[in-house]
Amino acid sequence: MRRSRRYVLGFAGLASLLLVLTALNVVLGSSSVTASEALRLLFPGGADVDTTAYHVIWDIRLPRLCAAALLGGMLSVTGFCLQTFFANPIAGPYVLGISSGAKLVVALTLVWSLVQGVALGSAVLIVAAFIGALLAMGFVLVIAGRVRNAATLIVCGVMIGYVCSAVTDIVVAFADDANIVNLHTWSQGSFSGISWDNVAVIAIVAVAALAWSVALSKPMGAYQLGESYAANAGVNIKSFRTQLVLLSSLLAATVTAFAGPVSFVGIAVPQLVKGLFGTARPLVVVPGAFLGGAAFCLFCDLVARTAFAPTELGISTVTAVFGAPVVMWMLVSRRRGRRTHGE
Repeated sequence: MRRSRRYVLGFAGLASLLLVLTALNVVLGSSSVTASEALRLLFPGGADVDTTAYHVIWDIRLPRLCAAALLGGMLSVTGFCLQTFFANPIAGPYVLGISSGAKLVVALTLVWSLVQGVALGSAVLIVAAFIGALLAMGFVLVIAGRVRNAATLIVCGVMIGYVCSAVTDIVVAFADDANIVNLHTWSQGSFSGISWDNVAVIAIVAVAALAWSVALSKPMGAYQLGESYAANAGVNIKSFRTQLVLLSSLLAATVTAFAGPVSFVGIAVPQLVKGLFGTARPLVVVPGAFLGGAAFCLFCDLVARTAFAPTELGISTVTAVFGAPVVMWMLVSRRRGRRTHGE
């Protein structure tokens, strides 16, 4: 009974935080909009659709905040899936180089399209990012099969990310096109430039991936107790691992295709959510991580837009500022807990 109450309060708190941050993202920015004006503009029937404020809210801020919330939620769920897969609390798409692999293939595809003068749709970018994410994940899995030490695996994942990022930077640096400025901004991580068409695609992928994640919750719970336990519980280990790899790659690819690489969300938020609910049960953590990731990215994007307005910070810069301390605290706490347990 007490645990159920904690779950209810946890979800209510995350939903309330998400609503508050949504309101702040609508109102605050380089072009200030009062709360009363924002409410009036959110209902087109009673507002002047030709005003600058209307276009700022409907064409810029609303699609951007929707994308930030959806992509942040997806990124957090990705981190939880990878942490379950590798049984490592600091496994995440950014740390393991999966986001960087997706970024590299997307950058190559975008530069090719700019040179050829070809317009690419959202589906093409997602497929390109998915291929890059799968390739990076493949390298990580090969290393994981040869290395049993979790720390070594993480270091190798970081090296893969550095190599992919370096190649991406070279591609971006030598690409000759006026639109390369936008490509550079994307490569640093950004939720800017999102359209309603993009949001529609992101929402479709998010809903499908979230449903897939919930469907995998039961085998994930068994897998958390060990591969042998999961196999004895009737989980098809090969099928489960394949699905988890594909799901994680799809989520990371979608985020990278639209927002570029976003750091620390996939590591920090699942840990905070597990602490909030006091459990690692996937059926609770998956939706909780989605809400938490959405709120975290809305907060970080708000800071990125307003802290030094009109100059905008890269989203990864802000997520690192707030996410890195959480990861450091988590590592120190785990180490301290092990020492205490050992004593």
